[in-house]
Amino acid sequence: MTLDTGVYIAVSIFILTYIFIISEKINRTSIALFGASLLIGLRIISQEYAFDTIDFNTIGLLVGMMVIVSIVKKTGIFQYVAIKAAKSAKGDPFKIILILSIITAVSSALLDNVTTVLLIVPVTLVITETLKTNPLPFLIPEILAANIGGTATLIGDPPNIMIGSATNLGFMDFVLNLGPIVVIILIATLFIIKFIYGNSMDVSQELKDKLMKFDENKSIRDYKLLKQSLFVLALTMIGFITHQYLGLESATVALIGASLLLIISKLDPEDILLEVEWSTIFFFAGLFVLVGGLEKVGVIEFLAKEVLNLTKGNLMLTTLMILWVSALASAFIDNIPFVATMIPLIKSIGSMSGIAIGPLWWALALGACLGGNGSLVGASANVIVAGFLQKTDHKLSFVKFLKVGFPIMIVSVIISSIYLVLFYV
Repeated sequence: MTLDTGVYIAVSIFILTYIFIISEKINRTSIALFGASLLIGLRIISQEYAFDTIDFNTIGLLVGMMVIVSIVKKTGIFQYVAIKAAKSAKGDPFKIILILSIITAVSSALLDNVTTVLLIVPVTLVITETLKTNPLPFLIPEILAANIGGTATLIGDPPNIMIGSATNLGFMDFVLNLGPIVVIILIATLFIIKFIYGNSMDVSQELKDKLMKFDENKSIRDYKLLKQSLFVLALTMIGFITHQYLGLESATVALIGASLLLIISKLDPEDILLEVEWSTIFFFAGLFVLVGGLEKVGVIEFLAKEVLNLTKGNLMLTTLMILWVSALASAFIDNIPFVATMIPLIKSIGSMSGIAIGPLWWALALGACLGGNGSLVGASANVIVAGFLQKTDHKLSFVKFLKVGFPIMIVSVIISSIYLVLFYV
Protein backbone atom coordinates (compact mmCIF):
# COMPACT_ATOMS: atom_id res chain seq x y z
CA MET A 1 0.00 0.00 0.00
CA THR A 2 1.45 3.41 -0.96
CA LEU A 3 1.76 6.26 1.51
CA ASP A 4 -0.77 8.31 -0.47
CA THR A 5 -3.35 5.54 -0.24
CA GLY A 6 -2.76 5.27 3.51
CA VAL A 7 -3.22 9.03 3.89
CA TYR A 8 -6.53 9.01 2.01
CA ILE A 9 -7.86 6.05 3.99
CA ALA A 10 -6.79 7.46 7.39
CA VAL A 11 -8.26 10.90 6.63
CA SER A 12 -11.50 9.42 5.25
CA ILE A 13 -12.01 7.21 8.32
CA PHE A 14 -11.24 10.15 10.62
CA ILE A 15 -13.63 12.57 8.88
CA LEU A 16 -16.46 10.03 8.61
CA THR A 17 -16.06 9.14 12.28
CA TYR A 18 -16.24 12.84 13.22
CA ILE A 19 -19.38 13.31 11.10
CA PHE A 20 -21.11 10.44 12.89
CA ILE A 21 -19.97 11.74 16.31
CA ILE A 22 -21.34 15.23 15.56
CA SER A 23 -24.59 13.96 14.00
CA GLU A 24 -25.21 11.56 16.92
CA LYS A 25 -26.80 9.10 14.47
CA ILE A 26 -24.61 6.37 15.99
CA ASN A 27 -23.41 6.15 19.58
CA ARG A 28 -20.13 8.11 19.76
CA THR A 29 -18.25 5.34 21.58
CA SER A 30 -19.35 2.71 19.07
CA ILE A 31 -18.29 4.75 16.05
CA ALA A 32 -14.96 5.83 17.63
CA LEU A 33 -14.04 2.20 18.38
CA PHE A 34 -15.16 1.09 14.92
CA GLY A 35 -13.08 3.80 13.23
CA ALA A 36 -10.03 2.91 15.35
CA SER A 37 -10.46 -0.82 14.65
CA LEU A 38 -10.81 -0.11 10.92
CA LEU A 39 -7.44 1.64 10.87
CA ILE A 40 -5.86 -1.49 12.31
CA GLY A 41 -7.90 -3.87 10.14
CA LEU A 42 -6.87 -2.03 6.95
CA ARG A 43 -3.26 -2.08 8.17
CA ILE A 44 -2.84 1.70 8.22
CA ILE A 45 -1.39 1.19 11.71
CA SER A 46 -0.40 -1.92 13.62
CA GLN A 47 -2.19 -3.11 16.74
CA GLU A 48 0.97 -2.46 18.78
CA TYR A 49 1.16 1.12 17.49
CA ALA A 50 -2.55 1.62 18.24
CA PHE A 51 -2.09 0.62 21.90
CA ASP A 52 0.95 2.90 22.13
CA THR A 53 -1.17 5.88 21.04
CA ILE A 54 -3.66 5.43 23.90
CA ASP A 55 -2.81 7.81 26.74
CA PHE A 56 -3.26 5.60 29.77
CA ASN A 57 -2.49 8.50 32.11
CA THR A 58 -5.67 10.22 30.90
CA ILE A 59 -7.61 6.94 31.15
CA GLY A 60 -6.31 6.22 34.67
CA LEU A 61 -7.06 9.73 35.93
CA LEU A 62 -10.62 9.56 34.60
CA VAL A 63 -11.31 6.13 36.11
CA GLY A 64 -9.81 7.09 39.47
CA MET A 65 -11.84 10.29 39.78
CA MET A 66 -15.04 8.57 38.59
CA VAL A 67 -14.67 5.96 41.35
CA ILE A 68 -14.02 8.61 44.03
CA VAL A 69 -16.96 10.77 42.90
CA SER A 70 -19.36 7.82 42.68
CA ILE A 71 -18.60 7.03 46.35
CA VAL A 72 -18.74 10.67 47.53
CA LYS A 73 -22.16 11.23 45.95
CA LYS A 74 -23.62 8.34 48.01
CA THR A 75 -23.15 10.47 51.14
CA GLY A 76 -25.62 13.19 50.05
CA ILE A 77 -23.12 16.00 50.70
CA PHE A 78 -24.00 17.85 47.48
CA GLN A 79 -27.69 17.98 48.34
CA TYR A 80 -26.76 19.22 51.82
CA VAL A 81 -24.59 22.03 50.44
CA ALA A 82 -27.21 23.12 47.86
CA ILE A 83 -30.05 23.31 50.42
CA LYS A 84 -27.80 25.09 52.92
CA ALA A 85 -26.88 27.60 50.21
CA ALA A 86 -30.52 28.28 49.30
CA LYS A 87 -31.40 28.82 52.96
CA SER A 88 -28.42 31.13 53.52
CA ALA A 89 -29.79 33.27 50.66
CA LYS A 90 -33.09 33.53 52.60
CA GLY A 91 -34.93 32.28 49.52
CA ASP A 92 -33.92 35.30 47.39
CA PRO A 93 -33.84 33.95 43.79
CA PHE A 94 -30.84 35.88 42.47
CA LYS A 95 -28.79 35.26 45.63
CA ILE A 96 -29.54 31.54 45.21
CA ILE A 97 -28.39 31.70 41.57
CA LEU A 98 -25.22 33.49 42.66
CA ILE A 99 -24.35 31.06 45.47
CA LEU A 100 -25.22 27.89 43.52
CA SER A 101 -23.20 29.13 40.52
CA ILE A 102 -20.13 29.69 42.70
CA ILE A 103 -20.58 26.27 44.36
CA THR A 104 -20.91 24.70 40.89
CA ALA A 105 -17.75 26.43 39.64
CA VAL A 106 -15.66 25.39 42.66
CA SER A 107 -17.01 21.80 42.59
CA SER A 108 -16.30 21.56 38.86
CA ALA A 109 -12.70 22.59 39.45
CA LEU A 110 -12.17 20.03 42.23
CA LEU A 111 -14.18 17.12 40.78
CA ASP A 112 -15.33 17.63 37.20
CA ASN A 113 -18.08 19.62 35.51
CA VAL A 114 -20.22 16.68 34.34
CA THR A 115 -20.41 15.07 37.79
CA THR A 116 -21.11 18.44 39.40
CA VAL A 117 -24.18 19.20 37.26
CA LEU A 118 -25.46 15.66 37.72
CA LEU A 119 -25.47 16.26 41.47
CA ILE A 120 -26.48 19.93 41.68
CA VAL A 121 -29.27 20.09 39.04
CA PRO A 122 -31.81 17.76 40.75
CA VAL A 123 -31.55 19.80 43.98
CA THR A 124 -31.88 23.06 42.03
CA LEU A 125 -35.09 21.75 40.44
CA VAL A 126 -36.51 20.97 43.90
CA ILE A 127 -35.66 24.53 45.03
CA THR A 128 -37.25 26.17 41.94
CA GLU A 129 -40.31 23.95 42.27
CA THR A 130 -40.71 25.04 45.89
CA LEU A 131 -40.37 28.70 44.88
CA LYS A 132 -42.71 28.12 41.90
CA THR A 133 -40.28 29.86 39.56
CA ASN A 134 -38.81 29.12 36.12
CA PRO A 135 -35.70 26.90 36.59
CA LEU A 136 -33.90 28.19 33.43
CA PRO A 137 -32.47 31.35 35.08
CA PHE A 138 -30.97 29.02 37.72
CA LEU A 139 -29.75 26.20 35.48
CA ILE A 140 -28.24 28.20 32.62
CA PRO A 141 -25.86 30.04 35.00
CA GLU A 142 -24.98 26.68 36.59
CA ILE A 143 -24.06 25.25 33.17
CA LEU A 144 -21.90 28.30 32.41
CA ALA A 145 -20.27 28.15 35.87
CA ALA A 146 -19.57 24.41 35.50
CA ASN A 147 -17.70 24.90 32.22
CA ILE A 148 -15.87 27.99 33.49
CA GLY A 149 -14.90 26.38 36.82
CA GLY A 150 -13.75 23.19 35.09
CA THR A 151 -11.29 25.28 33.06
CA ALA A 152 -9.25 26.16 36.16
CA THR A 153 -7.69 22.79 37.02
CA LEU A 154 -6.13 19.68 35.55
CA ILE A 155 -9.09 17.50 36.56
CA GLY A 156 -11.96 19.94 35.96
CA ASP A 157 -12.62 19.22 32.28
CA PRO A 158 -11.51 16.30 30.04
CA PRO A 159 -9.57 18.58 27.61
CA ASN A 160 -7.36 19.70 30.50
CA ILE A 161 -6.76 16.10 31.55
CA MET A 162 -5.63 15.32 27.99
CA ILE A 163 -3.42 18.43 27.73
CA GLY A 164 -1.84 17.80 31.13
CA SER A 165 -1.07 14.19 30.31
CA ALA A 166 0.42 15.03 26.91
CA THR A 167 2.64 17.83 28.21
CA ASN A 168 3.59 16.81 31.76
CA LEU A 169 1.91 19.98 33.03
CA GLY A 170 0.82 19.39 36.62
CA PHE A 171 -2.19 20.29 38.75
CA MET A 172 -0.59 23.47 40.10
CA ASP A 173 0.50 24.56 36.61
CA PHE A 174 -3.17 24.70 35.61
CA VAL A 175 -4.24 26.39 38.85
CA LEU A 176 -1.55 29.08 38.65
CA ASN A 177 -1.89 29.76 34.91
CA LEU A 178 -5.65 29.41 34.44
CA GLY A 179 -7.07 29.96 37.94
CA PRO A 180 -6.72 33.79 37.99
CA ILE A 181 -8.34 34.34 34.59
CA VAL A 182 -11.11 31.84 35.39
CA VAL A 183 -12.03 33.86 38.52
CA ILE A 184 -12.22 37.05 36.42
CA ILE A 185 -14.33 35.34 33.73
CA LEU A 186 -16.69 33.89 36.38
CA ILE A 187 -17.19 37.34 37.94
CA ALA A 188 -17.84 38.89 34.51
CA THR A 189 -20.31 36.10 33.70
CA LEU A 190 -22.24 36.59 36.94
CA PHE A 191 -22.48 40.34 36.24
CA ILE A 192 -23.98 39.57 32.81
CA ILE A 193 -26.35 37.03 34.39
CA LYS A 194 -27.45 39.71 36.89
CA PHE A 195 -28.22 42.02 33.94
CA ILE A 196 -30.20 39.28 32.14
CA TYR A 197 -32.12 37.67 35.00
CA GLY A 198 -31.64 39.89 38.06
CA ASN A 199 -34.98 41.69 37.98
CA SER A 200 -37.13 39.04 36.31
CA MET A 201 -37.91 36.84 39.34
CA ASP A 202 -40.35 37.73 42.08
CA VAL A 203 -41.11 35.18 44.80
CA SER A 204 -43.68 35.57 47.59
CA GLN A 205 -42.57 35.55 51.22
CA GLU A 206 -44.80 32.52 51.81
CA LEU A 207 -42.81 30.44 49.30
CA LYS A 208 -39.50 31.69 50.73
CA ASP A 209 -40.65 30.58 54.21
CA LYS A 210 -41.52 27.16 52.78
CA LEU A 211 -37.97 26.82 51.46
CA MET A 212 -36.52 27.87 54.83
CA LYS A 213 -38.25 24.87 56.44
CA PHE A 214 -36.10 22.40 54.43
CA ASP A 215 -33.85 20.30 56.69
CA GLU A 216 -30.48 19.94 54.98
CA ASN A 217 -29.31 17.44 57.62
CA LYS A 218 -31.71 14.85 56.21
CA SER A 219 -29.70 14.92 52.97
CA ILE A 220 -26.70 13.23 54.61
CA ARG A 221 -27.33 9.52 54.20
CA ASP A 222 -24.12 8.12 55.72
CA TYR A 223 -22.00 10.20 58.13
CA LYS A 224 -19.29 7.58 58.45
CA LEU A 225 -18.88 7.32 54.66
CA LEU A 226 -18.89 11.13 54.44
CA LYS A 227 -15.94 11.39 56.84
CA GLN A 228 -14.05 8.66 54.95
CA SER A 229 -14.79 10.29 51.58
CA LEU A 230 -13.73 13.79 52.66
CA PHE A 231 -10.53 12.37 54.21
CA VAL A 232 -9.55 10.53 51.01
CA LEU A 233 -10.64 13.44 48.79
CA ALA A 234 -8.41 15.79 50.82
CA LEU A 235 -5.47 13.37 50.51
CA THR A 236 -6.08 13.08 46.76
CA MET A 237 -6.10 16.87 46.34
CA ILE A 238 -2.83 17.10 48.28
CA GLY A 239 -1.50 14.39 45.95
CA PHE A 240 -2.51 16.42 42.88
CA ILE A 241 -0.86 19.56 44.26
CA THR A 242 2.41 17.73 45.00
CA HIS A 243 2.48 14.98 42.35
CA GLN A 244 5.13 16.69 40.19
CA TYR A 245 7.46 17.10 43.16
CA LEU A 246 6.88 13.47 44.17
CA GLY A 247 7.60 12.24 40.63
CA LEU A 248 4.13 10.70 40.31
CA GLU A 249 1.69 10.89 37.40
CA SER A 250 -1.75 12.37 38.11
CA ALA A 251 -3.37 9.02 37.21
CA THR A 252 -1.35 7.32 39.94
CA VAL A 253 -2.63 9.81 42.52
CA ALA A 254 -6.26 9.35 41.41
CA LEU A 255 -6.03 5.54 41.39
CA ILE A 256 -4.36 5.43 44.84
CA GLY A 257 -7.17 7.63 46.18
CA ALA A 258 -9.87 5.55 44.50
CA SER A 259 -8.51 2.20 45.71
CA LEU A 260 -7.92 3.54 49.26
CA LEU A 261 -11.52 4.80 49.43
CA LEU A 262 -12.81 1.45 48.15
CA ILE A 263 -10.86 -0.35 50.92
CA ILE A 264 -11.80 1.85 53.87
CA SER A 265 -15.45 2.32 52.82
CA LYS A 266 -15.86 -1.48 52.43
CA LEU A 267 -18.29 -0.88 49.54
CA ASP A 268 -18.69 -3.58 46.91
CA PRO A 269 -16.21 -2.69 44.11
CA GLU A 270 -18.53 -4.27 41.55
CA ASP A 271 -21.32 -1.82 42.42
CA ILE A 272 -18.96 1.16 42.30
CA LEU A 273 -17.23 0.12 39.07
CA LEU A 274 -20.63 -0.23 37.41
CA GLU A 275 -21.06 3.52 37.94
CA VAL A 276 -17.84 4.36 36.07
CA GLU A 277 -18.68 5.84 32.66
CA TRP A 278 -16.97 3.08 30.70
CA SER A 279 -18.45 4.31 27.43
CA THR A 280 -16.57 7.61 27.94
CA ILE A 281 -13.35 5.73 28.74
CA PHE A 282 -13.55 3.65 25.55
CA PHE A 283 -14.53 6.77 23.56
CA PHE A 284 -11.23 8.33 24.65
CA ALA A 285 -9.32 5.19 23.69
CA GLY A 286 -10.88 5.16 20.21
CA LEU A 287 -10.08 8.85 19.67
CA PHE A 288 -6.45 8.41 20.69
CA VAL A 289 -6.05 5.66 18.09
CA LEU A 290 -7.80 7.69 15.35
CA VAL A 291 -5.53 10.70 15.93
CA GLY A 292 -2.54 8.34 16.14
CA GLY A 293 -3.46 7.15 12.64
CA LEU A 294 -3.29 10.73 11.33
CA GLU A 295 0.10 11.18 12.99
CA LYS A 296 1.39 7.96 11.46
CA VAL A 297 0.55 8.95 7.86
CA GLY A 298 1.92 12.51 8.24
CA VAL A 299 -1.33 14.49 8.24
CA ILE A 300 -0.65 16.23 11.57
CA GLU A 301 2.77 17.37 10.36
CA PHE A 302 1.21 18.73 7.16
CA LEU A 303 -1.42 20.70 9.11
CA ALA A 304 1.26 22.12 11.43
CA LYS A 305 3.18 23.44 8.41
CA GLU A 306 0.03 25.07 7.07
CA VAL A 307 -0.65 26.80 10.41
CA LEU A 308 2.93 28.10 10.50
CA ASN A 309 2.64 29.34 6.90
CA LEU A 310 -0.52 31.22 7.87
CA THR A 311 0.88 32.81 11.04
CA LYS A 312 4.49 33.12 9.78
CA GLY A 313 5.60 31.54 13.07
CA ASN A 314 4.41 34.61 15.03
CA LEU A 315 3.71 33.48 18.60
CA MET A 316 0.92 36.02 19.24
CA LEU A 317 -0.95 35.20 16.01
CA THR A 318 -0.55 31.45 16.56
CA THR A 319 -1.76 31.70 20.18
CA LEU A 320 -4.82 33.81 19.33
CA MET A 321 -5.66 31.63 16.35
CA ILE A 322 -5.63 28.48 18.49
CA LEU A 323 -7.72 30.20 21.19
CA TRP A 324 -10.46 31.44 18.85
CA VAL A 325 -10.56 28.40 16.56
CA SER A 326 -10.75 26.14 19.63
CA ALA A 327 -13.55 28.20 21.19
CA LEU A 328 -15.68 28.46 18.05
CA ALA A 329 -15.15 24.80 17.12
CA SER A 330 -15.84 23.57 20.67
CA ALA A 331 -19.10 25.55 20.75
CA PHE A 332 -20.59 23.29 18.09
CA ILE A 333 -18.62 20.04 18.18
CA ASP A 334 -17.46 17.87 21.07
CA ASN A 335 -14.30 19.44 22.51
CA ILE A 336 -12.77 16.06 23.41
CA PRO A 337 -12.10 14.85 19.83
CA PHE A 338 -11.10 18.38 18.84
CA VAL A 339 -8.46 18.57 21.59
CA ALA A 340 -7.28 15.04 20.79
CA THR A 341 -6.48 16.31 17.28
CA MET A 342 -4.95 19.62 18.38
CA ILE A 343 -2.45 18.18 20.89
CA PRO A 344 -0.15 16.51 18.33
CA LEU A 345 -0.65 19.51 16.01
CA ILE A 346 0.69 21.93 18.64
CA LYS A 347 3.60 19.59 19.38
CA SER A 348 4.46 19.58 15.65
CA ILE A 349 4.25 23.39 15.51
CA GLY A 350 6.73 23.55 18.40
CA SER A 351 9.21 21.11 16.84
CA MET A 352 9.08 22.81 13.43
CA SER A 353 9.17 26.47 14.44
CA GLY A 354 11.23 26.41 17.62
CA ILE A 355 8.79 28.86 19.27
CA ALA A 356 7.92 28.42 22.95
CA ILE A 357 4.60 26.57 22.84
CA GLY A 358 3.65 27.06 26.51
CA PRO A 359 1.09 29.79 25.66
CA LEU A 360 -0.42 27.54 22.99
CA TRP A 361 -1.43 24.96 25.62
CA TRP A 362 -3.18 27.60 27.72
CA ALA A 363 -4.87 28.96 24.59
CA LEU A 364 -6.11 25.47 23.72
CA ALA A 365 -7.36 24.81 27.27
CA LEU A 366 -9.18 28.16 27.51
CA GLY A 367 -10.66 27.89 24.01
CA ALA A 368 -11.82 24.28 24.29
CA CYS A 369 -13.28 24.56 27.81
CA LEU A 370 -14.86 28.02 27.54
CA GLY A 371 -16.11 27.28 24.02
CA GLY A 372 -18.40 24.68 25.58
CA ASN A 373 -20.61 27.57 26.73
CA GLY A 374 -21.23 28.66 23.14
CA SER A 375 -24.13 26.33 22.41
CA LEU A 376 -26.28 23.59 23.92
CA VAL A 377 -24.16 20.87 22.27
CA GLY A 378 -20.83 22.48 23.20
CA ALA A 379 -20.21 20.41 26.33
CA SER A 380 -21.52 17.29 28.04
CA ALA A 381 -22.74 19.32 31.05
CA ASN A 382 -25.06 21.34 28.77
CA VAL A 383 -26.62 18.22 27.25
CA ILE A 384 -27.13 16.63 30.69
CA VAL A 385 -29.02 19.66 32.03
CA ALA A 386 -31.19 19.80 28.89
CA GLY A 387 -31.97 16.12 29.50
CA PHE A 388 -33.10 16.81 33.08
CA LEU A 389 -35.43 19.55 31.81
CA GLN A 390 -37.09 17.22 29.30
CA LYS A 391 -39.03 15.82 32.27
CA THR A 392 -40.34 19.28 33.28
CA ASP A 393 -42.58 21.91 31.70
CA HIS A 394 -39.55 24.13 31.06
CA LYS A 395 -37.55 22.92 28.05
CA LEU A 396 -34.07 24.24 27.30
CA SER A 397 -33.94 24.64 23.52
CA PHE A 398 -30.82 25.16 21.40
CA VAL A 399 -31.84 28.76 20.60
CA LYS A 400 -32.71 29.66 24.24
CA PHE A 401 -29.28 28.58 25.41
CA LEU A 402 -27.52 30.15 22.40
CA LYS A 403 -28.97 33.60 23.19
CA VAL A 404 -27.33 33.59 26.62
CA GLY A 405 -24.38 31.22 26.23
CA PHE A 406 -22.85 32.41 22.96
CA PRO A 407 -22.45 36.12 23.90
CA ILE A 408 -21.02 35.11 27.29
CA MET A 409 -18.62 32.72 25.54
CA ILE A 410 -17.45 35.54 23.23
CA VAL A 411 -16.89 37.85 26.23
CA SER A 412 -14.94 35.03 27.96
CA VAL A 413 -12.69 34.51 24.94
CA ILE A 414 -12.07 38.26 24.55
CA ILE A 415 -10.98 38.40 28.22
CA SER A 416 -8.80 35.31 27.63
CA SER A 417 -7.23 36.95 24.56
CA ILE A 418 -6.25 40.03 26.57
CA TYR A 419 -4.88 37.81 29.36
CA LEU A 420 -2.77 35.69 27.00
CA VAL A 421 -1.36 38.72 25.15
CA LEU A 422 -0.52 40.61 28.35
CA PHE A 423 1.07 37.76 30.30
CA TYR A 424 2.36 35.22 27.74
CA VAL A 425 3.01 36.71 24.29
